[in-house]
Amino acid sequence: MSIVDKLLCDNLKALKPYESARRLFSGGQDWLNANESPFANAYDIDHSRFNRYPDCQPASLIKGYAEYAGVRYDQVICTRGADEGIELLIRTFCTPGKDAILITPPTYGMYAISAETCNIGIEKAPLCEDFSLDVDAMLKWVGKVNVVFVCSPNNPTGTRIAPQQLTAILEGFADSALVVVDEAYIEFDEQFSTAPMLAQYDNLVILRTLSKAYALAGLRCGFTLASSDIIQALLKVIAPYPVPEPVAQIACQALSEQGVAQMRSQVSELNQQKAWLKSSLDKFPSITLVGDDNANFILFRCEQRMELMAYLVEQGMLIRDQSKQYNLHDCLRVTVGNDEQNQRFVALLTTFFQQQGISA
Repeated sequence: MSIVDKLLCDNLKALKPYESARRLFSGGQDWLNANESPFANAYDIDHSRFNRYPDCQPASLIKGYAEYAGVRYDQVICTRGADEGIELLIRTFCTPGKDAILITPPTYGMYAISAETCNIGIEKAPLCEDFSLDVDAMLKWVGKVNVVFVCSPNNPTGTRIAPQQLTAILEGFADSALVVVDEAYIEFDEQFSTAPMLAQYDNLVILRTLSKAYALAGLRCGFTLASSDIIQALLKVIAPYPVPEPVAQIACQALSEQGVAQMRSQVSELNQQKAWLKSSLDKFPSITLVGDDNANFILFRCEQRMELMAYLVEQGMLIRDQSKQYNLHDCLRVTVGNDEQNQRFVALLTTFFQQQGISA
C-alpha cells in the first residue's frame, strides 16, 4: 500500500475531481466548452510592487467592485475566482462530518465537489421539468442544511430564478441557512441581479466573477457579496494573500468606467451572436433547444450526441457534454463565440448531419 493510500482522507478516496474544460481536452482550435469570452482585452501592468506581498483585500479593488455592484464596501470580499468563494462559504459555515449543503441539479458541479472535499454532506432538491426551483422540495430541508446553493442564470440550463421563488427560499431559510445565489453570468441578464436584496435579507450571499462577461477567466478573480458579518467571517478563513498584485491591477482597470463600458459593449455583441446561433440551431431537425438563453451559452438536445461530440473533437471544435446531469439526457452545451467560431460551428453541424443523411 502506498503512502497516499494510507494517508488519503476517507472522504476523498471516491471523489472524482471536477472535469474542467482543460482537464477534458488538451487541445483544440475552437474552445466553445467553458463559457469563456472570445475577447482578449489589453491591460497595463506596473511591476514596481511585485517584490512586496499584496494586500489581502486591495482597497481600490473592493471599492471599485462595490460601486459597480451597487453595494457597500464592507459587503464585498475578493476571491480567487467564484470557486474560492464557494469553498470559503462551506469551510466557514459547515462543520466537517456533521453539516450539509443543499443543491438544485442540474447545476454547476463545484458546489458538490467543494462540499465533498470538505467532508460536508450534499442534499438535493432537483429543478422542476421547466428548470424552475422546486420550492416545496427545497423547504423540506429547512433546519437540515447550512448553505443553499442556487445559480441564476443557471449553468447549464441558462434559466433564471423567478424573484418570487427566491424570496420564498430566503424567507424559508431565514433563521437556519445561507442562501447563495451564483451570479457568474449576471451581466448577460443584468436587470435580474439580486444585489438590491442584500439590504433586506441577512442570509443572502451572492457570488460574482470577472471570468465571463469581463473576459478575464485567466485572471481568476471573483467576488462574494454579503452582509458585513458574513464577510468578516469569511476573512477569518481566506488565505493571507489571495489577490496577487497583477490581478488587482487588471481587475481595477476592468472595473473602471471605460472597462465597464467595454464589457457592456462586448456583452451586447455576444447577445447578438447568441440570437443568431440559437436561430441557426433551431433549424436542425435533430436538435431541440433546452432551457433558456440568459447567459453566454446555449443548451440543446441531440440524439446523435456521442457521434456529434466525436466529430467535433476530431475537427478541433470543443463543446461540453452535459448528458450526465440530472434530466439532461443527450444534452450538449455550446458557448457563444465570435462570429467566425459560431459560423464554423454551424457549418460543422451542417456537414455532420448531411453525413448522417439528415438535412436542415
